[in-house]
Amino acid sequence: MKLTFSPGSPFARKVRIAAIELGLIDKIELVPATVAPTQKNEAYAHDISPVRKLPALILDSGQVIVDSYNITEYLDELAGGGKLVPASGPARWKVKTEHTLIQSMTDALLLCRYEMGVRPKEFFWQGWYDDQWDRAWVGLGQFENHPDILTRPLDAAQISLVCILGYLDFRFADCGWRKAFPKLDAFHERMLQRESVKVSVPPNG
Repeated sequence: MKLTFSPGSPFARKVRIAAIELGLIDKIELVPATVAPTQKNEAYAHDISPVRKLPALILDSGQVIVDSYNITEYLDELAGGGKLVPASGPARWKVKTEHTLIQSMTDALLLCRYEMGVRPKEFFWQGWYDDQWDRAWVGLGQFENHPDILTRPLDAAQISLVCILGYLDFRFADCGWRKAFPKLDAFHERMLQRESVKVSVPPNG
């Protein structure tokens, strides 16, 4: 299998952590890829994904699986199932819903990154930036007061949560999230004790 990734992508990091935790990382070849707004990357669009997003998992059969959650669930199934994504029942839908919330929050931060760092300064839209930031920040506040996700055994939602916190360190180092959310800070520090989380920290993060 091959995984397209960038060291700074929180979505690709999520899959790398999952693969390590599931004991599958040695079966995956990491393939660096660059996708960015206004850069077409026609080869990636044609051969891997027309929406040009990271990561994508290319199976030995040639089939391509896109979306970090889909890839995580595929790897979980490959490892026997029910390890990072509960197999059934309320727990499954809880983890899937939490993951979707965190994924959307991370998407909002990525849009903030593009608005601030990629869009020409004369076209910067402060209201749009503030709205996207608020979606992520309010979400973090909800998870700060959600002790279950901070203490239960490792699952896909927790991996997604540690990745959004790492992305804040990487791209928004001065945002003050640790002071605002001390429980999330403690959770992040505990997660950093896991080798999978430690080795996947973004460069300069």
